[in-house]
Amino acid sequence: MTSSHDAERDDANGGHDLPPAILLAAFEGWNDAGGAATQALEVIAEAWDAEVVHELDPQDFHDFQVNRPQVSTDEEGNRLLTWPETTISVVTTPLAGRKVVLVQGVEPSFHWRDYCDEILDVAGELEVGTVVGVGALLADVPHSRPIPVQTSSNDPQVQALLGVEGSDYEGPSGIVGVLGHYATERDLHTLSVWAAVPHYVAQPPSPKATLAILVKLEELVGEPLPVGELAEDARAWQAGVDELAGQDPDVAEYIQQLEQVKDTAELPEASGEAIAREFERYLRRRDTGKGDKGGPPAPGGR
Repeated sequence: MTSSHDAERDDANGGHDLPPAILLAAFEGWNDAGGAATQALEVIAEAWDAEVVHELDPQDFHDFQVNRPQVSTDEEGNRLLTWPETTISVVTTPLAGRKVVLVQGVEPSFHWRDYCDEILDVAGELEVGTVVGVGALLADVPHSRPIPVQTSSNDPQVQALLGVEGSDYEGPSGIVGVLGHYATERDLHTLSVWAAVPHYVAQPPSPKATLAILVKLEELVGEPLPVGELAEDARAWQAGVDELAGQDPDVAEYIQQLEQVKDTAELPEASGEAIAREFERYLRRRDTGKGDKGGPPAPGGR
């Protein structure tokens, strides 16, 4: 899939071929604690003017008694009926001009294999080389520390490129895991990115977790992602949880225990390598406004 626009963009990048498109997928429901994963993709879609290229028919995949249509009123007073939807949209990164495909939807109620096949058929038309499943889960982590984000892949090439490990999880799977399984069967590179959301503040929004996901996705996309006011929102969210916890001695004591466990476990992270990674991330963000087209390599190719 090549166009004159693609050729012009390649010329602007010194004639170098762009890496294959990367697909990011997040779904409301079981895979989306605190709404963190779906909000991360929504931030990208809004900031980079995502263009919807495909919509899956909700009639084929959803039990409307589980995910009911929503009634609302627009600014002109018209009554609207909105069905649970899954959209596939495309954005182009502002620096390198790389194509990023966004899959945003609600975890389906049935026909999961057909659902994944339809998404992956469109991904093939868009020349996607890598599929990234984005999720968030509830965990015993303190809100007052950095949100843990784990990247894993059972793809040997991705493991070698990014230095990540395979997942040894066994148990029930959500649509994120199922989509990754079928993407692997199509010889696409696959990996997953999961944020751990404090279970005692499980209600969305969870801006601190959303921000942590976006920071991790930067490494995969290859250039800074838009974060808008998320940093400020994350600070306000943490302050609000601090205030609520301070009103309940039992909750405050429990959080203190989680903090101690977290701090003890992460002592080795206070290393030169960890500091260097943070400094590199700072430089990339600083150079965004200077037209820098650098950034770490992202997994690509078939």
